[in-house]
Order: sequence, then C-alpha cells, then structure tokens
Amino acid sequence: MDLKIAVVTFERNRDTAEKLARHLNGKVVLYEKCIFKDIFSEFNVVVAVFAAGIAIREIAPYLGSKWEDPALVVTDSGLNFAIPVLGGHHGGNETARRIAELGAIPVITTATEVHQKPSVEGIAEKAGCEVRNRKSTIAVNCALLDQEVEVLEVKGPKIIIVDEDVSVLVRKKDGTQVPLDEIDGKKVNAGKTAKK
Repeated sequence: MDLKIAVVTFERNRDTAEKLARHLNGKVVLYEKCIFKDIFSEFNVVVAVFAAGIAIREIAPYLGSKWEDPALVVTDSGLNFAIPVLGGHHGGNETARRIAELGAIPVITTATEVHQKPSVEGIAEKAGCEVRNRKSTIAVNCALLDQEVEVLEVKGPKIIIVDEDVSVLVRKKDGTQVPLDEIDGKKVNAGKTAKK
C-alpha cells in the first residue's frame, strides 16, 4: 500500500512532527480549525500529534466509511504511544508500527492482528487485489479469528455466485501479486489454497 501521510500538529510540537514526517516520508501540516476537511481528500493516513479527543472531535464531521476515510493514528508529543484510531487495516496499523521504530508503543486493537491472524484486507493487499463486496469483510474477518478460511483462486471466464459472507477479491491490473499459497499460508488455511 502506497501511503501518503500527513502529520498534523500544533506549533509547539513541530519538532516531534518533523521527526515523524522524516521517518514516515510524510508532510507536516500545522493544525488549524477544520484542517481535516482539507487533508482528508489529499492523504490516506493522518498522524495527529495531540490528544485523541481533539482528533476524534475534529474528524467526526468528515467521516464516511472505512473504505474511503484516511487512516488516523494518534501519538503524543513524547512519542510514547502510537494509536491507530481509524483504518487499522488500511494503513493505520502499519504506520503505528513504523512510529514504533522511533520508540513509541503501538497500541493495535484490530482483532485479526491482535490474534496474529490474516485479514481479508491484508490478503487482498498482498495479492494485489481489490475487495469487491466490502460488506463481506466483517463476516470473513470474524471467521478468520476462529477457523481456517479457504482461499480459492478462480481463473475465468466463469460466473461466481457467492453468499454475503464470502469476500470476492479481484486482481488489480497493475497490482503486484503474490501467489496465493504464499500469502500468510500458515495462518489462512495451513497453506491450503485451491485453484478452480
């Protein structure tokens, strides 16, 4: 995932923000009222160097869906913690882990990652795919927490009819793909993938 990162901060925390921006290859943006309205369309990850409460109140009016909103990671000015508040599967967790390289503790709450399980979004990213029926990821990610879920690769032309609890991933034309049997094989289905 190509992350375009904004590091939003107050002037008093500019040094910390600049350190983060250098490390994350991001851009420092000084906080002002309604700044999130401007940066939501330009960046896919926002790192806020201030209290989580401020960040949440400020972004609330601009939230749409987890598939369109940028990830939000909150960190304190001392770089003690990096907390993905939004978009854990969409760059937030990855960014928090990168901030951890500077000494912060990443506070990851995404269930699949907490339990070291793959997610539909992670599998799609590694396979160079897009999730077409996004609502399905709720049921499939829940299933991935409790059981092995078979990953099938279907070569066309074919017509596939699926239930709502089946995630459909379509390869991106320009996506870098990894063979499905190499995508977290030990975690997805004990290395079992089937081609149809």
